[in-house]
Amino acid sequence: MRGRPRTSARTWCLVCGLVLGELTLSAQTAPPKEYQVKAVFLFNFAQFVEWPPAAFADDKSPIVIGILGDDPFGAYLDEVVRAERVGNRPMRVQRYQRVDEITTCHVLFISRSEESRLGQILASLKDRNILIVGDSDNFIQRAGMIQLATSQGKVHLRINVNAARTANLTISSKLLRSAELVTGSK
Repeated sequence: MRGRPRTSARTWCLVCGLVLGELTLSAQTAPPKEYQVKAVFLFNFAQFVEWPPAAFADDKSPIVIGILGDDPFGAYLDEVVRAERVGNRPMRVQRYQRVDEITTCHVLFISRSEESRLGQILASLKDRNILIVGDSDNFIQRAGMIQLATSQGKVHLRINVNAARTANLTISSKLLRSAELVTGSK
């Protein structure tokens, strides 16, 4: 995906927060606020990752953000991506209960509800051009691509560059600069 994406003023504010590093959560924030911040990250990942052409049916196919398992975002993720585009591509959110339901997906958030099956899920998706994101403990060490880790009220990114490279995904240096990079995979 080359070229400059069309973005709104709201999107630029969110992108600046991502590029500058961490988005801060208040000390009294409930988990739903945490997942609002994580929803913004998922949206922004679509702007900082390049997929191979084969990942899309055509030049105007949507970028699909998927959620596997219990949905911690509610309607907020849908609101974040509504009417947004990356280049010529609209964005769409899709929810899955089982990994075999995933047909077209570009950014996949694996819910904590799937932690006990994470190894099987990652193994079944290993040959796909999907940016695999999660927030469970040891997500990166288990060969996930991006972990949204929360500590001291802040969301931190951990990126497994080898896992992303194996999926033929190119992650922008702007995103890599804002993350802790992990080069190994299990």
